[in-house]
Amino acid sequence: MCARNELPCRLIYGNGLTDMYIEKSVVVSEMKGKSNLPGRKMMDRNMEEKIEKLVSELTLEEKIGMIHGDGLFRTKGVERLGIPAVTMSDGPMGVRNEFENARWVAVGNSDDYVTYLPSNSALAATWNRQLAYEAGKVLGEEARARGKDVILAPGINIKRSTLCGRSFEYMSEDPYLTGELAVPLIQGIQTADTAACVKHFALNNQETERLWVEVEVSERALREIYLPAFEKAVKAGKPYSLMGAYNRYKNEHCCESKRLLNGILRKEWGYDGMVVSDWGAVHNTKEAAESGLDIEMSVENNFDEYCMAMPLKEAVENGEIEEAFLDEKVKNILRMLFRLHKMGDEKRKPGAYNTPEHRMTALEAARESVVLLKNDVGKLPLCAEKTKKVLVIGDNGNRLHSNGGGSAEIKALYEISPLMGIRKLLGGNAEIVFAEGYFADDMKSVEDSVNWQADSLENGGGSTGILRNEDAALLEKQARLREEALKLAADESFDMVIFVGGQNHLQDLEGHDRPDMKLPYGQDVLIEDLLSVRPDTVVVIASGSPVEMPWVDKAASLVWHWYAGMEGGTALAEVLFGKINPSGRLPETFPIVYTDCPAHCVGEFPGGEKVKYTEGIYVGYRYYDTKRKKVLFPFGYGLSYTDFAYGNLKAEARDGKIMVFVDITNTGDREGKETVQIYVGKKNSAIDRPSKELCGFIKLSIAPGETKTAAIELEPSAFMYFDEKENTYVTEKGTYQIYAGKSAEDICCETEVSLGLF
Repeated sequence: MCARNELPCRLIYGNGLTDMYIEKSVVVSEMKGKSNLPGRKMMDRNMEEKIEKLVSELTLEEKIGMIHGDGLFRTKGVERLGIPAVTMSDGPMGVRNEFENARWVAVGNSDDYVTYLPSNSALAATWNRQLAYEAGKVLGEEARARGKDVILAPGINIKRSTLCGRSFEYMSEDPYLTGELAVPLIQGIQTADTAACVKHFALNNQETERLWVEVEVSERALREIYLPAFEKAVKAGKPYSLMGAYNRYKNEHCCESKRLLNGILRKEWGYDGMVVSDWGAVHNTKEAAESGLDIEMSVENNFDEYCMAMPLKEAVENGEIEEAFLDEKVKNILRMLFRLHKMGDEKRKPGAYNTPEHRMTALEAARESVVLLKNDVGKLPLCAEKTKKVLVIGDNGNRLHSNGGGSAEIKALYEISPLMGIRKLLGGNAEIVFAEGYFADDMKSVEDSVNWQADSLENGGGSTGILRNEDAALLEKQARLREEALKLAADESFDMVIFVGGQNHLQDLEGHDRPDMKLPYGQDVLIEDLLSVRPDTVVVIASGSPVEMPWVDKAASLVWHWYAGMEGGTALAEVLFGKINPSGRLPETFPIVYTDCPAHCVGEFPGGEKVKYTEGIYVGYRYYDTKRKKVLFPFGYGLSYTDFAYGNLKAEARDGKIMVFVDITNTGDREGKETVQIYVGKKNSAIDRPSKELCGFIKLSIAPGETKTAAIELEPSAFMYFDEKENTYVTEKGTYQIYAGKSAEDICCETEVSLGLF
């Protein structure tokens, strides 16, 4: 199998200016494992010799102890040989609270509060590789300081459907954007002697029946959409660990898959790190033992009964399974421990948590994640100095989200709500009034169960939510809260009305997919009425996945706010009042209704025993753009408080590589950041392919009146497609269109380049 060509990272400088920006990915000088470091090959050889010696000295029972959970988040070490246990923790937004070793009961001490980072969706909305790296450093340092070896992040599954309950944990519908941000995030984590754990490999795109659903997908879609981010993460990010998925593919559970783990991951991509199962994703002893899986974890405390525990030991003793399979697993685990400097007397970094620097990183990431969707009459930014009285309406204005969402839940040191963020910014010279507006269930859900983790694996492992049948009392309560809010909004003494609504972690939740894209709790009615009473209401939607907006044409000011971490409310207030110029861009398309999504109107979601990805490569904007389907907001979209002009686009072949240059001018009156997006397409192609695909991007900070030249190197994969007959990536000869724009729809200029074969 031929893998896509990977071009090396390069530093590109902008138009003679003093600032430097990084195009391909963050170059991390302190990253270990770089092949060009002096003596690296000798170090690797010495490590492998030590690993071989240790394996030869281990008993069968000791090997078994190393490859399955001996606690909810740890394995068993081998004290007599100096092999420590492997300790792990969720998750993508921060290090989870401490549990008892064998029970899902929080220890309850005060030392496991941590920095709460923006979700992966929010991080992807920054389109900022450097911020991804810095966020990774925070995650790695905090995990290390909490005594963890592996942080179970990042989640990089493709957002196939708008209804997936864990979409907030993932980055994008686009594999290129996902891979470009995953690599620096991984590198940042691992600077702290903490292993990143890239998950969930692979095709884990829904929660409904997640343990047993069989994914049916074409080889081309697998190779062009669902695997490229994992491949880039493995080859360029070099994560020390990776997590398998719950679902099935080719009649194998992904955590037991010889096709995925042995064939693609180990053989094709040459991965030699540790592979851990998702918790409860292993079902068969023989299949797991003979696969590329190294550690089995689960949610129950019957540790010796796990498939790769006593059942495996007995199978080896009976001659049913070769012990050599265990040796390979142990080698991969030891290799990770050596890389973490956890073996012998090597000096290991101590880590740090809850530092001012970490909180600043969380704030910077939150600032760049806010997406300005509409500013039709220029009401934004608001003027803090002229503001004397503000009405904030909506449960999400006063809600904290860190303690929900499933395994992504965080015991945050603190969390700034939008209401607090606004109050902090305006201070005591302005009166802030809050109205609930609608009743949202408090965060009493599956998380309140003593072991919701075990419960979440019942009945196929996940479900699709049902539309709530609201009783008369609840409807009466919603009507009362709505009327109270509308009465306040009609009071002309308020300088402004800000509505903060959206979803919470009863909708964006592990183990549950949404039934539709509608806002819960009757919010659409409330927003419609608010805009009738107060047309200048600023609408803020906080959510981890798209929602329907039937009132969108009436809203002149619209802001998208993700689960943005502990400083999310601060960042939102700064954007609303112009302290920060918004620069977030959508990492996914917002369709008008969920039935417009190709997973629903062409393919299947969530399917039954099997889900068919008949939309193939036409995921997200590839479908909407090619089929000319109208959307609410396109992929890559986001506004600024300034304007940018594009010009002088050129594409040149240099040393067998394609370089793209485009001038960007800030034509407004304030400094801002522009995300320059480069798409590649081929008209009159001999094969079926999307009209264009994202193949490069860079984020530039540009002063008023200033022009910068973005220089972006395109990978050979930008022009390739996967040929199923040849079973490899192929470049079609001919003329390609190079597009530069502000989103998948807003293309500012284009040029052409002619190619032979790579």
